[in-house]
Amino acid sequence: MADIECPNIRNICILAHVDHGKTTLADHLIAAAADGLVHPKQAGRLRFMDYLDEEQRRAITMKSSSVTLSFNDIYHINLIDSPGHMDFCSEVSTAARLSDGALVLVDAVEGVHIQTHAVLRQAWTERLSPCLVLNKIDRLISELKLSPLEAYSKLVRIVHEVNGIMSAFKSEKYLSDVDLLLAGPAGENLENLELVEDDEEDTFQPQKGNVAFVCALDGWGFRINEFAEFYVSKLGASAAALQKALWGPKYYNQKTKMIVGKKGMGGGSKARPMFVQFVLEPLWQVYQAALEPDGDKSMLQKVIKSFNLNVPARELQHKDPKVVLQAVLSRWLPLSDAILSMVVKCMPDPMRAQSFRISRLLPKREVSDDGPSSNVLAEAELVRKSVEACDFSPEAPCVAFVSKMFAVPIKMLPQRGPNGDILNNSTDEGGSGESDECFIAFARVFSGVLFAGQRVFVLSALYDPLKPESMQKHVQEAELHSLYLMMGQGLKPVALAKAGNIVAIRGLGQHILKSATLSSTKNCWPFSSLVFQVSPTLRVAIEPSDPTDMGALMKGLRLLNRADPFVEVSVSARGEHVLAAAGEVHLERCIKDLKDRFARVSLEVSPPLVPYKETIQGEVSDLLENLKSLSGSLDHIERKTPNGRCCVRVQVLKLPPSLTKVLDKSADLLGDIIGGKLGQSNKSSETQRSGRLEDENPIEALRKRIMDAVEGDILGGSEESDKDRAEKCKAMWLKFLKRIWALGPRQIGPNILFTPDSRGEDAEFPVLVRGSSHVSGRLGFVDESSNGGMDAEPSSVVTPALCREAESLESSVISGFQLATAAGPLCEEPMWGLAFVIEARISPLEGQQSDELETSYQPLEQYGIFTGQVMNTVKDACRTAVLQKKPRLVEAMYFCELNTPTEYLGPMYAVLARRRARVLKEEMQEGSSLFTVHAYVPVSESFGFADELRRWTSGASSALLVLSHWEALPEDPFFVPKTEEEIEEFGDGSSVLHNTARKLIDAVRRQKGLPVEEKVVQHATKQRTLARKV
Repeated sequence: MADIECPNIRNICILAHVDHGKTTLADHLIAAAADGLVHPKQAGRLRFMDYLDEEQRRAITMKSSSVTLSFNDIYHINLIDSPGHMDFCSEVSTAARLSDGALVLVDAVEGVHIQTHAVLRQAWTERLSPCLVLNKIDRLISELKLSPLEAYSKLVRIVHEVNGIMSAFKSEKYLSDVDLLLAGPAGENLENLELVEDDEEDTFQPQKGNVAFVCALDGWGFRINEFAEFYVSKLGASAAALQKALWGPKYYNQKTKMIVGKKGMGGGSKARPMFVQFVLEPLWQVYQAALEPDGDKSMLQKVIKSFNLNVPARELQHKDPKVVLQAVLSRWLPLSDAILSMVVKCMPDPMRAQSFRISRLLPKREVSDDGPSSNVLAEAELVRKSVEACDFSPEAPCVAFVSKMFAVPIKMLPQRGPNGDILNNSTDEGGSGESDECFIAFARVFSGVLFAGQRVFVLSALYDPLKPESMQKHVQEAELHSLYLMMGQGLKPVALAKAGNIVAIRGLGQHILKSATLSSTKNCWPFSSLVFQVSPTLRVAIEPSDPTDMGALMKGLRLLNRADPFVEVSVSARGEHVLAAAGEVHLERCIKDLKDRFARVSLEVSPPLVPYKETIQGEVSDLLENLKSLSGSLDHIERKTPNGRCCVRVQVLKLPPSLTKVLDKSADLLGDIIGGKLGQSNKSSETQRSGRLEDENPIEALRKRIMDAVEGDILGGSEESDKDRAEKCKAMWLKFLKRIWALGPRQIGPNILFTPDSRGEDAEFPVLVRGSSHVSGRLGFVDESSNGGMDAEPSSVVTPALCREAESLESSVISGFQLATAAGPLCEEPMWGLAFVIEARISPLEGQQSDELETSYQPLEQYGIFTGQVMNTVKDACRTAVLQKKPRLVEAMYFCELNTPTEYLGPMYAVLARRRARVLKEEMQEGSSLFTVHAYVPVSESFGFADELRRWTSGASSALLVLSHWEALPEDPFFVPKTEEEIEEFGDGSSVLHNTARKLIDAVRRQKGLPVEEKVVQHATKQRTLARKV
């Protein structure tokens, strides 16, 4: 790896929907350019990159793996094959971070699917240069029996759809950039105006050479420029002119020998576009000649003679026409040449790519460069410039990024080093009796030179070089044991790796959990964190069958947590070991790895622990009435502390749905804002995630999103005649947004605590715990300096000591609110989208003197600490208020995309109906008998869904599930028939069966060990025994 020049390196990944042909394509590239790793005869059927038994058994890729290819003995191409299944989207993130370009595959028959959107978003987020590969072109001929013109229309539509997705990403960035410029100072606008350019050009254009048309299974493929070169002499036009004309509405006029538009061909002629006439029709003729019994076999000989193809006579005389066809086409239009030449021409080398991607990898930090940290900042900026320039000189600071750790059995490690010396593989941390697995880091060198035996600093994502107290916590020093070049499953030892290369590093197993930045200096900012498309939602509790194996299980869970970039291992409040995975397939693989590799013990796995949330009934149209009731003193729950000194009144209302979603999605950003991290040294991960300009103020952006959400819900739910009403509602919401005291649960949740209205008075409880608009100040709704203020009403009863006591109780009120929102009244699940106003008033102790010290311990004996009483009373009052406002259960929903043949639509709908699914739309795929159905399926009903669907449709239907949103169940869990019609329909209250919401609540309560109201004896009858005694 030392003798490869950086401009000749390409780092690429293959991204696509599941079963669109990524691993098959990789097979052909490896067979052609990887020094004989795969025989050409086996290419496409071996699936070399799927070396795990589970991958071969299921025929899907489950992890990203790398292989090094050589093209024309000049170019060094690092190819990463990634999974297409949604459960393994974390592997796509790790592959995208280490790559500079992406081959995006789309099935020419199935077209763009949901995961295609996801991988294009990932490529856009990571700033990769994408190329489009339209795979399975042969299915248009042999399966769908399309004519060349119909096939062209389908291909044009797919390219247009993919360009539309990329255009949406560009528009999103364009609009955010315009908003930023309009929000800035006037002088700044003029300077930065050139940053925003209206880029209307399509991303993927076949005439540009970044679109390939291939059949990966048969090993052939082409780009337009290859056919342009074929026809240069025949048509008498330049290759450049033909390349532009071979896609789009361009026609060849046989009489004038000119390339013309549609009008130039005349109205009545049956003209075909040049792509159909000169590219697709010859392909169709070759297929018909080979596959049809009465086909013109001389056509194959004509192709062989015209292009001087070297096809063995043995293959031409084969009885299977598919073998004959493959022999001719794979030599006429070699797949590897088309793809690798496109990679070399259309994708950037590491030097160009890193200068473009630097703002994503190492975003600039806004810090003041004065004081003792100026030297640290100067060196950190030098490191950033080295990464931007991809400086591969030995003097440059060495920086690498580890995107994941993967486990390799020790017996699979190379036994000899790069110089042929025998290696001692037993000295690694993974082999010291703990496990037979060794952990290897999957990394890319971004600057400098990495070599075996080098000592580097391992920086976690939270590391800050400016804070001395974080030095020990988020930085470690480690020695690199060995470096390897990855060749699929195999590892090839190398002595060193220069900037721009992808390597496997051994020796970091004890220092890195998931991902980290490696640096030769401590004065370096860590790379930005990886962005995952979904979060692990499927949770199960795990325990060993034999309790004595608990130690082995815990050790195995630690190893699994390190080996899988997406799995989450935790211990629940009840002491269970909980494993969180992305979906059923991911969970099954994790359990199998635990049993067979990491823990090697028999396991008991609980039913899935489905997350729920709790809310109250409420409509957007009732917002104004709710706000008015919240402003008044009516409709509240009142509770007093056991000692009677504090009276707590709680009111609750439902937040607008859009505001709830904004708060939920911005949890990380809110944590940074409320914690005061922003504006100092760290940029928010949310800003980077959204793909916007890094200079944008995240607090401004979040405040604007909150305002837009409130305004959108208010205006969207009102008619034209209700504009005045909507304006009043908006004005009231603006007032309330200036009174945000806290968010919950965990200080960042989608529930809001407002400060109480101090206008009311109470003679019995004269002092109000006012709180402060702390969160509103941080979000910029009010000036922080004007917050709070504990000025009490002048009264003979109110003393300064009582005011100080009220001020000290603020944290108790917030803690009670946090406890209540973390565990709701229905089944102790977190609350969702609720706003609380908590008015806590305290009274002085009877006979209290000005010296509070002598009375401060009086309540301890009987009722406990006063602050604890207030906290508990606030929690109980909040939960009671929710119960009185028609509580509802909120469940997570999957977006489900199904593909089904027409004859199996009935069984598919039956399966969906049993799973409480809601069908959104169905449409027939043009040119095929497949229907695409979109539906929402509750997460709680999704377990075993794919298996049941395959069973009922004889394997003809496929489904993909993606976590979509949270949705409240409309059913009242405490429904009791009251009206005559309800009693007639459901019977009296004693015989009404529990509805779905109540069943789900009872199941969660049973699982948590909470009391459940149920009949112990369902059908009471006299006991009968076998024996009859007279």
